[in-house]
Amino acid sequence: MKRLGNLTRGILKENPVLVLILGTCPTLAVSTQASNAIGMGVAATFVLVCSNIVISALRNVIPDKVRIPCYIVLIAGFVTIVQMVLEAYAYSLFEALGIYLPLIVVNCIILGRAEMFANKNTVLDSALDGIGMGIGFTLALLVMASIREILGSGTWFGLGIPWLKDNGIAVLTMAPGGFIVFGALIALVNKIINREPKPDDENYCAGCPSADTCKQFGKGGEAHVHTNG
Repeated sequence: MKRLGNLTRGILKENPVLVLILGTCPTLAVSTQASNAIGMGVAATFVLVCSNIVISALRNVIPDKVRIPCYIVLIAGFVTIVQMVLEAYAYSLFEALGIYLPLIVVNCIILGRAEMFANKNTVLDSALDGIGMGIGFTLALLVMASIREILGSGTWFGLGIPWLKDNGIAVLTMAPGGFIVFGALIALVNKIINREPKPDDENYCAGCPSADTCKQFGKGGEAHVHTNG
């Protein structure tokens, strides 16, 4: 269960973009088209998983005083591999991602997981954490890019959508539109993960620390008054 949690928490509960608010620059920059979002997400996931694995494997070897420079060197090596592969086999995507591809080296998501997780956990756990965070990053990019591309340009993965193609909301393709969609998605995700239980939810009163002492606990038809805030 712990390893399943390491894999899944980055998808929603600790989504690196919409909850932890990391990697904001590439998120806003490349989320104008769904194809670019997928490309950036896959590239970042590859670097994240590989760097997590290597850093975890070497965590007892890397001197503590120089761990951050060592992390950056390792991450830069994997980013270089991604750049060379994209330039050779997906040149249009390589051009579309532009400067944000080499900037993966200093992406806060990757450095943050290296410092906070891979440096303290096993190789397998670090790999699962990297996969989960990568999936969460990719999904956040894809959702945001899909909204902006569909409503802003009237296309999705470059395919025209009837009526919307000629009636797009141009502001969504620009920086202000990116911030609007970004803020709306952050609000939605936080609403989902921080949802307060309702009084009629199953086991609502039973889960309250004050349930045993509350005078109204167990009385049918009366509301349960919480005293613990």
